[in-house]
Amino acid sequence: MERFTARALAISTPDQSRIELERIGADHAGVAMMAGKMLTRCIRINSLQCRQANILKQEMLGLGGDAAVARGTVACSIKSTDAILIGTDKQLNLLCGKLKSQPFGLPLLADLLTELLAGLGRPPERWITPRREFSLKRPLIMGILNLTPDSFSDGGLFDKPGCAIEHALKMEAEGADIIDIGGESTRPGARQVGADEEMGRIMPVIEQLCGKLSCAISVDTRKSVVARAAVSAGVEIINDVSGFNFDPEMAVVTADSGAAAVLMHARGKPDEMQRDTVYADLMSEIAGELQNSVSLALQAGVSRDRIAIDPGIGFGKDSSGNLEILRRLAELKSLGLPILIGTSRKSFIGNVLGQDTASERLYGTLATVALSVANGASILRVHDVHAMREAADMAQAVMQS
Repeated sequence: MERFTARALAISTPDQSRIELERIGADHAGVAMMAGKMLTRCIRINSLQCRQANILKQEMLGLGGDAAVARGTVACSIKSTDAILIGTDKQLNLLCGKLKSQPFGLPLLADLLTELLAGLGRPPERWITPRREFSLKRPLIMGILNLTPDSFSDGGLFDKPGCAIEHALKMEAEGADIIDIGGESTRPGARQVGADEEMGRIMPVIEQLCGKLSCAISVDTRKSVVARAAVSAGVEIINDVSGFNFDPEMAVVTADSGAAAVLMHARGKPDEMQRDTVYADLMSEIAGELQNSVSLALQAGVSRDRIAIDPGIGFGKDSSGNLEILRRLAELKSLGLPILIGTSRKSFIGNVLGQDTASERLYGTLATVALSVANGASILRVHDVHAMREAADMAQAVMQS
């Protein structure tokens, strides 16, 4: 009796679709026609009018896909609805063409969906600073240099300039692409320090390292006066954990200096952010707030190719929320920007593995770094540069194989 074998294919990109079709000997015309049919997407759209949602559902059904909407949408007995479009890339692109001739503002939605689908097919390949153009074909490693007495993992270890400079040079030698220097702890419950105190901690080190390091230097600050001093001394990247929401002048300083920016999602300031970690829809809130931060940057004149985003692991999220972010990280690729992830030695790893001290969490961090790269992260903010460099490179090799 003849034996058959079958397996489900792991296909997530058009290139992977084409490879599998070519392996079975499909002709070139068939490859071009069928590759898009092998990718199924689920795209969520928020706050639609019922009449808009009904047109979307009708058109998707006509194309062989579907759209999920709230109960009451068909009868227009509710004020608004979110929708989930379910279909192949080909069906979704055809939908965009059909929406161009529809009323009720749907041509604008077509433009948004067209841009989103194009971004998913072409992830960002570069990130620009005033002094260099980073290729994102290899993950970037951002080494952490905390010049604080109270950071959760290494507080007090590098608050002397000599020790800080030595450690920065060591991280560069281990493979860091960026050294991220911070003078104010943003761990949960940390007190806010004044700008003068923060600059007193970081500026002597920045001024010396700008002449010693070949890699880029980033400043981790929420204050425009600190950011302005840092970029004047040679810093190339402003890493703002508030996503330009704490100090309205941060976007202006970034635009005027030409610096690159990392915009992070956080709920509240560090001294209060863990008081409320319950979300009705975690990823929707993160994506929405990050988009608002990006808009602030663009409106101020920051070039889009200089912006990266960070979902803010541990900033107003509990352990389950942090795990959900890592599992669903690829959803943020729809913003079309480089994604930075900072999981290094954080408490949620300790909660999962039963580790009370940050120094125990190396292997847990390695797992989160590899998974982050697999799910779309381009920049990894870490303490243990050598180990994470190898983990990130290995994960990228698997994903590009």
